[in-house]
Amino acid sequence: MKTSSPRQKVGALFLASRPVSWINTAFPFAAAYLLTGQQVDAALVVGTLFFLVPYNLAMYGINDVFDYESDLANPRKGGLEGAILQRSDHRMVLTIAVLSTVPFIIALVILGNPLSWLVLAVSLFAVAAYSVPGLRFKERPFLDSITSSTHFVSPAVYGLVLAGATITPQLLSLLIGFFLWGVASHAFGAVQDVIPDRAGNIHSIATVMGARWTVRFAMLMWIVAGILMLSTTWPGPLAAVLVLPYVAAAFPFRSISDDDSEQANRGWKRFLWINYTVGAFVTMLMISYAMTHT
Repeated sequence: MKTSSPRQKVGALFLASRPVSWINTAFPFAAAYLLTGQQVDAALVVGTLFFLVPYNLAMYGINDVFDYESDLANPRKGGLEGAILQRSDHRMVLTIAVLSTVPFIIALVILGNPLSWLVLAVSLFAVAAYSVPGLRFKERPFLDSITSSTHFVSPAVYGLVLAGATITPQLLSLLIGFFLWGVASHAFGAVQDVIPDRAGNIHSIATVMGARWTVRFAMLMWIVAGILMLSTTWPGPLAAVLVLPYVAAAFPFRSISDDDSEQANRGWKRFLWINYTVGAFVTMLMISYAMTHT
């Protein structure tokens, strides 16, 4: 069995944590907590650090270990879009993924309250349930997209609950819109893997619906998410237009066939960079909200 050097092991952990996605979980928590609590304290620091790296290492590392066989046959794996770990590194990745989260979880339990414990438990369950044998929600069509969206929305919900936010209809609309954005994003991402997933007997929302209808479903979910933003507190409605770049990225693939589904990877790569641009605008809207509501 081929073994890795210490340097290679560190590199494997780094790739497995998907550094390009760290901000996608840390930012929702930090923004929700800071806008609600309006102070920098231990809970903000600990929670942000947790959702920045350990959470992602657990989520993606577990996935890379248990998706090893199918990832070997997937041409887009082996880089920023998914690490292919050495078999000899699997136990190490799982061990560090668990051990790196435990101190943060203990601290967050101490700093939190029963409702925040429940939200954190749901978030961590979704992280494990997506990939671990016996659950494998990623192989349960539609539940795969719901679980994936939970990975990114639950940090925001946790930040709100931890900071003692009052759930208003406007805030609920925002969270539902965010959740539908996550469902759409996962569904669109699954399109590019239709062929390798079917070859590996992996069922997903895209293998069941087919490539073209999954793309159209994703576009619909993004549009509904944008509509929901119109009912949020000002300047939240301005965020409605931020779904348009995602719809535009998916639109060229609205009629894509299953045989050509891997071409959707071009749209997915655009999606990854759109996230950063949209995130910058969302940050400006949050700053504007904080300035007008304090």
